[in-house]
Amino acid sequence: MSEGVIRDDEDDEWVTAMATTEPTTGRTVLPGVPPFTVDDLLKFPDDGNRYELFNGSLLVGPAPTPLHQRAIARALIILDRASPPDLEALTTVNLRVSDKDFYIPDLVVVPPASVEAVRLMFSPSDIRLAVEVVSPSTQARDGHLKTEAYAAAGIPVYWRIEVAEGPTLYVYELDGKTYRSPSAYKAGATVTLHQPYPVSFDPAELIERRG
Repeated sequence: MSEGVIRDDEDDEWVTAMATTEPTTGRTVLPGVPPFTVDDLLKFPDDGNRYELFNGSLLVGPAPTPLHQRAIARALIILDRASPPDLEALTTVNLRVSDKDFYIPDLVVVPPASVEAVRLMFSPSDIRLAVEVVSPSTQARDGHLKTEAYAAAGIPVYWRIEVAEGPTLYVYELDGKTYRSPSAYKAGATVTLHQPYPVSFDPAELIERRG
């Protein structure tokens, strides 16, 4: 079994697999061999999986579940309504950290000038906030690996939304080269945050039905 491909799976959060993986539909033979680069990633098929890179190793995950998608949509609305003119929220952008590190955050907050200037991939200096909505299949990736990766990239604020916990919002703020221990905000009470700009909401809103 080859190193270099890490797959998120509903039953096993982390599985090291070969460069030929079984994605959400059918079977895909990935071009190239690990360690992979961002240039390699651009050659991958559009097969319904989300491909990211951590130090040349693939992070392979399925498309978000419906509840996961609802939480992303609700968070986007909340951030968009509160955003000042010099910042805006976007979903599922390409984030290139290095030749061997590439991520697709569920949400980011960036300056409008970056939106208009970037053609394909944002750099860490563009990102004011990164948000990941955690499902059972992405818990280890978003809770540990992404936390370390976003801190190392210098992203000032990271939100981790744990849908299965009610949901619960974990807020990480950069302190030097690492994040401080996160503040946890559970559903049922309004939280007011100040970075990257003031926003108030109850985490329960992230999975509630409209109306």
